[in-house]
Amino acid sequence: MDGVGDSAVAAARDLRVLFSRLRRRLRGLAIGDDLTPSQTAVLTRLWKEGASSASALAGAEQVRPQSMATIVSALGERGLIERTPDPQDGRRQVISLTEAGRQRAESARQVREEWLAHAMQERFSERERRMILDALSLLERLTEQ
Repeated sequence: MDGVGDSAVAAARDLRVLFSRLRRRLRGLAIGDDLTPSQTAVLTRLWKEGASSASALAGAEQVRPQSMATIVSALGERGLIERTPDPQDGRRQVISLTEAGRQRAESARQVREEWLAHAMQERFSERERRMILDALSLLERLTEQ
């Protein structure tokens, strides 16, 4: 890469690989295995960001509208989401979590957070955990505009 130092290239590669592994590990902790990763991602997005349209969800998850329709249908059959007419555009539907969907998303988040906290407690010393917090503070700059 032109103009980019070797350490920046190595850090970028290693960080991407590490985050991918961690994401897979955390996704593997899902409660029950009756939802696909795509269904879980939509459930989590609705929990974090609130109600949305199917087209907005498809764009956010980078899937085709037809794929999102399948995902939404499956979540609806499980009673995890509900669809209501959009007050601004009656042709569209607003998709939101049901109480069961909210509880499912919150439980999944809690399981992941507890696993990560326990793993960090068991595998790292207090000094190492403080180093991780410092590194995360630095990495936060990547997300700032």
